[in-house]
Amino acid sequence: MAAQLAAMMPAGAPPIGLFRTFARNLPMTAAMSHWGRYELGRDLTLTLREREIVILRTCARCGCEYEWGVHVMVFADRAALTAAEIASLTRGRFDDPCWTAAREATLIQLVDALHDSSDIADELWRSAREVFDERQLLDVLLLCGWYHAICFTARAARVDLEPGAPRFADIAVG
Repeated sequence: MAAQLAAMMPAGAPPIGLFRTFARNLPMTAAMSHWGRYELGRDLTLTLREREIVILRTCARCGCEYEWGVHVMVFADRAALTAAEIASLTRGRFDDPCWTAAREATLIQLVDALHDSSDIADELWRSAREVFDERQLLDVLLLCGWYHAICFTARAARVDLEPGAPRFADIAVG
């Protein structure tokens, strides 16, 4: 178990609560570690910023303060997400003034559609095809689905919030 947990974290960092929860089923954890490395790795066809937009929106829509907080704490600065963008991803809409790039607004619309209906309407799909290629769209779909699974697990297993991670209440409504 210790070796599996160590492989999931940066060198010397203690394992986060979610990974300690996963480790209660080591074969599952080992299997999902490969997919998790893809979703957070360099082979994903989305930029770091685009990836985090999908993840933060998915976590917020699922009401998963745990995973949302981890990603805001660890990745928001690296992804150059502003406070207004984080607030919008948490409580706003794709047409909030902070979203000036069509690709980013489209990502939010895709996540919202998947969350609301488990589908993408034809018109939105056509619009998305104008700014994303087929590989990128597949990555968006599975990234969103992956983080739904992560959110379901973190919420249902009652994983304790990480120390120092932001909370939904920390985000100003704009």
